Amino acid sequence: MEEVCQTLLLDRRTQALVESYVPQGEMLEGIVCFFSVFADSTRVRILSALAITEMCVTDLSRVLSINQTTVSHQLRFLKNIGIVTCSRCGKVIFYSLKNETVNDILLKGVEFLGY
Repeated sequence: MEEVCQTLLLDRRTQALVESYVPQGEMLEGIVCFFSVFADSTRVRILSALAITEMCVTDLSRVLSINQTTVSHQLRFLKNIGIVTCSRCGKVIFYSLKNETVNDILLKGVEFLGY
């Protein structure tokens, strides 16, 4: 039977630092929601395309070979959580990344995986 450590080996200062650093509550939920975006391959493909240029649903659908309904659904999700933004030009709505940090995170993932 494995013995379980019953006492903390951390000093109080380090323990307090860890406790203050680890997210909780609303911040934790926000972080989990943000990173869940990258858990869907369709969303990652859309974000990667939008990192290059703003695009409309039709162009995204054609370039990525994804059904327009699926693209629209994912863009609505990404817009609702604040990852993408949109602008209208006549009847056409163009989508773009709201912040370049999203592309930086995608690139860090690629770098981490060694591609």
